[in-house]
Amino acid sequence: MPVPKSKKSAKTSSLKKSKKLSVEDMISIQYLTPDDIALIYEVAADLKRNSQKYARALEGKTLALIFEKPSLRTRVTFDVGMTSMGGNVIFLDHTVTKLGERESIKDVARNLERWIHGIVARTYKNRSVMELAEHARIPVINGLTDMLHPCQALADYFTVQEKFGDLKKIKFSFVGDGNNTCHELIFGASKLGVNLWIANPEGYEPNHRVISEAERIAKETGARINVINDPVEAVRDAHIVYTDVWASMGQEAETEDRASVFAEYRVDEVLMSYAQNNAVFMHCLPAHRGYEVDPSVIDSPQSIVYDEAENRLHVQKAILYLLLSTDKS
Repeated sequence: MPVPKSKKSAKTSSLKKSKKLSVEDMISIQYLTPDDIALIYEVAADLKRNSQKYARALEGKTLALIFEKPSLRTRVTFDVGMTSMGGNVIFLDHTVTKLGERESIKDVARNLERWIHGIVARTYKNRSVMELAEHARIPVINGLTDMLHPCQALADYFTVQEKFGDLKKIKFSFVGDGNNTCHELIFGASKLGVNLWIANPEGYEPNHRVISEAERIAKETGARINVINDPVEAVRDAHIVYTDVWASMGQEAETEDRASVFAEYRVDEVLMSYAQNNAVFMHCLPAHRGYEVDPSVIDSPQSIVYDEAENRLHVQKAILYLLLSTDKS
């Protein structure tokens, strides 16, 4: 698998000063440095406080949204984020004709780079986003694939940092399917030094290559990645209890079978009672009440799911600014 375009000469010590990331594409948290994430959060927090300061930051820039999958949060937040900084957005609907079917992904990338300044791609195959990044000489942002969901996890950890401060002092628990969001939460934990506990039914654990790479990174950051099958043990004394849908887009035919397999992994009041008294509930949405989470949890004061959704906007605006703006001084 090709590595995304990167600024290999970037020095860690100069990142915050120069307002530049060490990467030219946002493909996965796996490819970010801890300093990259800190910079994204610094800019996101400033954008959240002082949005007018950035009102013309991307003036004259155009972003293409290439979407093979339906979307609420990703489409709206990238569209609003770009236009609120003075830029323009073009939506390319690929929900019927998938990226690469009508013409090669290489040709799509080489054409778009002549007209626009950045691409957000939401695809089924992770390889599709990687190919776009490989061939386009403009920034490519992963808006979600079956394998990865970096912008979601970045917004999640930003939200947790707002609520709890030092990410190294919390226990973060994920209960459910080892899916794309889970993978990026793992990469995020490994970069940020988080104590992450994951509980999945046997056979539904995260991709072993993701775990292996995260464990390698964790040796440098002090992160702890624990993958088990017991949801109670995963949630015990946790500050965050996170879940996601049991059947992702493309897995709809498995919905009923998965409902049976995951029944013991539903986040209800009983499971939440094992967490810290001040614990919060998180979900990337859309949620299916009565399946992966009870209404009594997601609609309770403990739930911060709409804070997560709001922060998708601020974090993605920061990513757009850092990748597309020519003035980051």
